Amino acid sequence: MKETPLTALHRSAGAKMHEFAGYDMPVEYAGIIGEHLAVCRSVGVFDVSHMGEFWVKGPKALAFLQRLTSNDVSLLSVGKAQYSCFPNEEGGIVDDLVVYRYGEEKYLLVVNASNIDKDWDWCVGHNDAGAELENASERMAQLAVQGPKAVEVLQRLTPVDLSSIPYYAFVTGAFAGCPRVMLSHTGYTGAGGFELYFEPGQALSIWQAVMEAGREEGILPVGLGARDTLRLEMGYCLYGNELDDTTSPLEAGLGWITRFAEGKAFIGRAVLERQKKEGLARKLCGFELTEKGIPRHGYEITDTEGRPIGRVTSGTMSPLMRVGIGLGYVLPDCAEAGTEIRISVRNKSLAAKTVKLPFRK
Repeated sequence: MKETPLTALHRSAGAKMHEFAGYDMPVEYAGIIGEHLAVCRSVGVFDVSHMGEFWVKGPKALAFLQRLTSNDVSLLSVGKAQYSCFPNEEGGIVDDLVVYRYGEEKYLLVVNASNIDKDWDWCVGHNDAGAELENASERMAQLAVQGPKAVEVLQRLTPVDLSSIPYYAFVTGAFAGCPRVMLSHTGYTGAGGFELYFEPGQALSIWQAVMEAGREEGILPVGLGARDTLRLEMGYCLYGNELDDTTSPLEAGLGWITRFAEGKAFIGRAVLERQKKEGLARKLCGFELTEKGIPRHGYEITDTEGRPIGRVTSGTMSPLMRVGIGLGYVLPDCAEAGTEIRISVRNKSLAAKTVKLPFRK
């Protein structure tokens, strides 16, 4: 398995390790619930150096991105970021990603670890515009420092005024003694905080500096287990669960990143425009169990009469609310908040209701 620059540290800290996207990654340290609550209430730090990073540069960069991504990249000014996806010809999703405008003709794409090779091949194979592409995934490391006290902790390590950086914006500056760290006001937890991008050789010193700076706040290292429960409480989609090559951004509730701007002829646009006009065959919804149980990926969703209406894509026992929650695709008429449904859990049919996302307010 591949390793991040911090894999040895995670092992020495007693983390429970597991393969993810070809990497040996920490799933949990002291426990998923404690790590989850630390991020919600204070601050936690994630090693997410397994994520992929592509540079797109040159005078053809914008044209390339307007063709490949669903969102309108022309709206980005330098120093801003944008959530988007790569649609395929059938309107499905090759991957979801974040686009950073690093310079006038320089963009950074951050893609899912499980899709690095797939996404790189997709970009290279569809580079009709002639943009300059560089796969920098092996030359970049990343930490996510998340929680309501994250900014307070990080501010001790940088002269950059973090409070002045808007949401989905970034600054490159000195951090923890390292000269060029990208400080991005983004995250996957819904708890606030920053994501830090830097050279792999700086990973250990930056990790140790962040942990020391957050000692008073009780900062904890957080694994992929709590990362998943945190994103699920916010109703955030995960590639391979809610998103894949057969799901459209409109079905997934991502119409807000699907821009049918004039002149933006992105791949799959005609299919998605038709879906928008004619209606969807299914919609993603959130639900809470109203009796004891834990929904899991793949469980059947039925109406109150037992008729199948969909499948669970993600589910867990919410560490914060202590109820079973989940996401799933259902027939459009059943997706409205407040609809009574049932989840088939093993040999039982458990009562549930659809709810407005996010679960965690």
